[in-house]
Amino acid sequence: MTESHSPSMVTGSGGLRPNLPEYTVSELSQAVKRALETDFGHVRVRGEISGFKRVASGHCYLTLKDAESNLDGVIWRTAFGRLAVKPEDGMDVVCIGRITTYPGRSKYQLIIEAIELAGVGALLKLLEERKKKLAAEGLFDNAHKRKLPYLPDVIGVVTSPTGAVIRDILHRLSDRFPRRVLVWPVPVQGEGAAEAIAAAITGFDALDGAGAVPRPDLLIVARGGGSLEDLMAFNEEVVVRAAASCTIPLISAVGHETDTTLIDFAADRRAPTPTAAAEMAVPVRLELVADVAAFAHRLAQALVRFIGDKFVRVEGLARGLPDPRSLLETALQRLDDRSERLRLGIAALLRLRGQSVQALGRMLRRDILEREVGRLRDGVANLAERLAPAAARLMQQREIALAGAAGRLASWRQAQNKVLERGYVLVRDAKGAVLTSAHAVVPGADLALEFHDGKVAARAISRETDKPARLPAPKREQGKLL
Repeated sequence: MTESHSPSMVTGSGGLRPNLPEYTVSELSQAVKRALETDFGHVRVRGEISGFKRVASGHCYLTLKDAESNLDGVIWRTAFGRLAVKPEDGMDVVCIGRITTYPGRSKYQLIIEAIELAGVGALLKLLEERKKKLAAEGLFDNAHKRKLPYLPDVIGVVTSPTGAVIRDILHRLSDRFPRRVLVWPVPVQGEGAAEAIAAAITGFDALDGAGAVPRPDLLIVARGGGSLEDLMAFNEEVVVRAAASCTIPLISAVGHETDTTLIDFAADRRAPTPTAAAEMAVPVRLELVADVAAFAHRLAQALVRFIGDKFVRVEGLARGLPDPRSLLETALQRLDDRSERLRLGIAALLRLRGQSVQALGRMLRRDILEREVGRLRDGVANLAERLAPAAARLMQQREIALAGAAGRLASWRQAQNKVLERGYVLVRDAKGAVLTSAHAVVPGADLALEFHDGKVAARAISRETDKPARLPAPKREQGKLL
């Protein structure tokens, strides 16, 4: 006889329990949550902080770990402001809070309400010792820092080719001042990353620019943010030594602004982000164009002012020169006087000599008279020979003086015409005297207006002046420029 059992009647250690209550997933999650929160209302947990991050909402997330286990932790925005110790990656801390679950992922986590320091993290301690060692070797000395080129032609970038970092750098360079960029792709974390980064820096530095690949004028070593463990490749000695020995100016742009790696101390400049590194690498092209335009405008204005000042100075010097016409007239009058005196002097001298000859002729005998007449004739001839060159030299000197005066007169007339061509007018009264003041004009008087291309007769109708009348100036020679 075959024995049969219905499912509800199956029993035993491996069978079903018909008396067990049935839960939904949410009910079971809530039950586990209540059990944990009841048994572990408040706890103190010691561990090393890793993967700390603060999101846009203000809440913070981190992981507490020891040698064997990890525990996720959450710090709400309201609790973060009350913390006496601000969490950082690598810190060995004691966190005080309560255990709860996150049903959406079936995991439990620690809601942190307070943090106390428990000691220096092993990883941070290792990095601190490595930093002291490399600093003692002089790898971080400021004397080795090189100045970044103002506008590099070629920029070398050592980073991952698939991440957002290279796109951010290229986009920023394109916005500011497009340059040629050479990318040396490397892994930025994990096994072999440090050796690849060091090889890329050394490889760029070894380029001589003679081949098809140009030598960069500037290097950027970059990666995005991450935990302390993610950034460990940039803390390795091989990377730090490669950056310190590189002869090309180097910018370190690893992580975010709060992240610090050992390559930052060996680099010539540290950028808080990869985008900031691109901003350090090149200036803004539009700003340079605006600066050049501003400098050109200032130069043009300076030239205009310089020429204007020189022109005013020349005009002032011209007003201080004497009237060329007056100088020429005086020289001509002096020449006429000297010529007339010379002519009269020669005639008087001849008459005097003739009278002497006649007196001697009456007093001396014929032979004496003949000798005396011969001597006098010789003297007159000698005098005539001497007088002719002297007169010629005098005439030549007067001609030279006259030519110089004529040249100065022509230059003065040319300068006067240039002044008149700019719109100025020379005003004379009915007697030809130059009028330099409105007070010298009598209403109803006839005037002569001299332009650069002719003269016009006019008559004064009225007189308006802005300044009080001055004392009459001393009379000057007619025709002199006033």
